[in-house]
Amino acid sequence: MTSTSTPAIGLPTEIFDAEFETVGDHHRMAAHHFAAAAKLHLLAAAADDEGDDEAAARHAYAAYRHQLNGTQYAEIAVMDSEPMEDDDSPEVAPD
Repeated sequence: MTSTSTPAIGLPTEIFDAEFETVGDHHRMAAHHFAAAAKLHLLAAAADDEGDDEAAARHAYAAYRHQLNGTQYAEIAVMDSEPMEDDDSPEVAPD
């Protein structure tokens, strides 16, 4: 099995070394992690079908970690794309 930081969907490797500067960068990293999670879930399913509980658990754990990372990057992309001043929620007074 490859490292969980290995590009899963053919993203240029320089994206992993660069600073994240755009919302698009965050979307690309979210896509990378979700694609990696999908591949690892398929590996977990195949291992389960073969009765290899250890491999299934290992792949499922790695898939879950990628899912968490993908969710974080997706959240950052959304937060960075929406200006705070457009928030219609009421101001919260300090205690």
